Amino acid sequence: MGHCHCAGLKIEMPPGARRIVLAGNPNTGKSVFFHHFTGIYTEVSNYPGTTLDIIYGRYGHDVVIDTPGVYGLSSFNDEERIARDIILSADLVINVVSAAYLERDLFLTQQIIDTGVPVVVALNMMDEARKMGVEVDVERLSHLLGVPVVPTVAVKKEGLELLKEKMGEARPGNPTPGLPEELESLRGRVDSQGEALLVLEGDPVVAGRHGLEPGNRREEIYRRRRERVNEICRLVVREARRHAGFGQALGMWTIRPLTGIPLLALALWVAYKVIGTFVAGTVVDFTEGTVMQGIYEPAVRGFVARFIPASSAPGTILIGDYGLLTMTVTYLLGLLLPLVAGFYFFLSLFEDSGYLPRIAVLSDRLLTSIGLNGKAVIPLILGFGCVTMATITTRLLSTERERRIAIFLLSLTIPCSAQMGVIAAMLTGLGPQYILVYSLVILSVLVMAGTLLSALLPGESANLLIDLPPLRPPRLENVLQKTLTRTYHFLKEAAPLFALGSLAIGIFQVTGLLDVLQGLLAPLTVGWLNLPREAATAFIMGIVRRDFGAAGLYSMSLSPLQTLVALVTITLFVPCIASMLVILKERPKWEGVLIWFASWATSFFTGGLVSRLARVLGHSAETIQPAPVLLGLAALTLAVIALSHALRRLKPSNITG
Repeated sequence: MGHCHCAGLKIEMPPGARRIVLAGNPNTGKSVFFHHFTGIYTEVSNYPGTTLDIIYGRYGHDVVIDTPGVYGLSSFNDEERIARDIILSADLVINVVSAAYLERDLFLTQQIIDTGVPVVVALNMMDEARKMGVEVDVERLSHLLGVPVVPTVAVKKEGLELLKEKMGEARPGNPTPGLPEELESLRGRVDSQGEALLVLEGDPVVAGRHGLEPGNRREEIYRRRRERVNEICRLVVREARRHAGFGQALGMWTIRPLTGIPLLALALWVAYKVIGTFVAGTVVDFTEGTVMQGIYEPAVRGFVARFIPASSAPGTILIGDYGLLTMTVTYLLGLLLPLVAGFYFFLSLFEDSGYLPRIAVLSDRLLTSIGLNGKAVIPLILGFGCVTMATITTRLLSTERERRIAIFLLSLTIPCSAQMGVIAAMLTGLGPQYILVYSLVILSVLVMAGTLLSALLPGESANLLIDLPPLRPPRLENVLQKTLTRTYHFLKEAAPLFALGSLAIGIFQVTGLLDVLQGLLAPLTVGWLNLPREAATAFIMGIVRRDFGAAGLYSMSLSPLQTLVALVTITLFVPCIASMLVILKERPKWEGVLIWFASWATSFFTGGLVSRLARVLGHSAETIQPAPVLLGLAALTLAVIALSHALRRLKPSNITG
């Protein structure tokens, strides 16, 4: 067994295996190719020096490595640096390009060809190109590039078998005119043609590896490469004028505020009805109540009790109220698994249809007011799936200032899919007024925190630059594949942490530490939040994972107001262990610690404030009056916004983020 180091990335390689690298621009469908070659069960490795993960898997005897979607190879950002290093180490590159946007995508194709690695081009989305009236002369394109070109429609599996056959014909293509002669000057001074190219283009990292001065030829090489790509497209692409179809018209409607906001509200309402009502109600009632509590738990308790007394310390830890074999398994499989799968299903729908980047465009103006731009909506939405992974994706944001704001807002105000599912299940039974108050409280905290950070941190929001893929009907097979893969990775990550949390709670219970901790937190949980003393256990569980803490609240007997207060508090509670580890890796240690303590303070302050406002301004034993509570909350939010604007005016204008 060998290793693929790829400038630091260690991947186990069977002897004689090829490194097959998938490369392409964003939104070209690389993930469909990757899953077709490797299946569901893939490996993830953290790329050294970054918080980005690289996915790879086996294809027969070979190893397929996926790279981040990029527009070029350089040291401009982590994504391009990673793609550069992995492509330079490849035995074969499958370059996925969109037939509908050939002029854009072929720039990367030509740069990969210029590195001298063997290439085969997958000309994907041929169906979309035809719908747009774009015809591509595939044979002539292959001749001009000097590499095999295979037309594909990956989501329908069209052309994928031919692509596998053509992989054996992969070869170095026709370089940018004049480039081979320029590279001769670096022959023998670097390890490969690709490194020579990047030194010539002025890449400081590659030049530094060989003790060379970076070249100054980037602009000239890029200009000639762009001219070559334009000429190729002129020769191989024919466009017919067509009237905009319904899909194109709908795509425009989704980014215009007048039509886009109602469409987004409709999409979110459908997602809520499916996840919050059907999955959280009907499905969870069956999986948690009928299957886990009705069949599984009695069976496992009876089996373990044959060997260990249920009242003993080991029995309490294994099959007690917080047992490793009872509560942990029931929460994970009966409660959280259906909710997580439901959320990932809708997230995959949004991604596969091309709707997710349109939400970014729609939300750009709103997010600019809190120091971000529309691109930040992508990690914020992904945070509803997993805050840990969303924290990693903040790398796509343009400035350090934006990443700092986005990570804090993710840690504070965004519940992950499992937590959101539990919250939706608990709120659904309370009535619309509680849903309204909960939603506006969390939104107000997000606005206040973002506005304050935007005012206090130097710099301004970067302009939004984002690629808008065509709006297309999602492919059910692709959506289900993504849902299954992400749900599997959720279980793989969450199960050990849930077990750790359950074990800790069980040990606290049998040693009496749980009562001590409940007593220490009583001034907050009982005195300030007006919750039962036992609620402290849920918050202790929430330190391990917030969804674990939310699940602990789910099993408690709470009044409607107590439920609202508890859910607000657990939503704003500290990031889970996995998220904190990523934050501490992504940000300076002091900043990660500050985020952790700020989350504690904000969650308990906000939860207690809601409790006080509700009791003072109109709450009865049976129901809550939302108007007085929302008025008090609105006054506080406006005061914070006014303070932020005053601070922003005092901020030096010449400081950049």
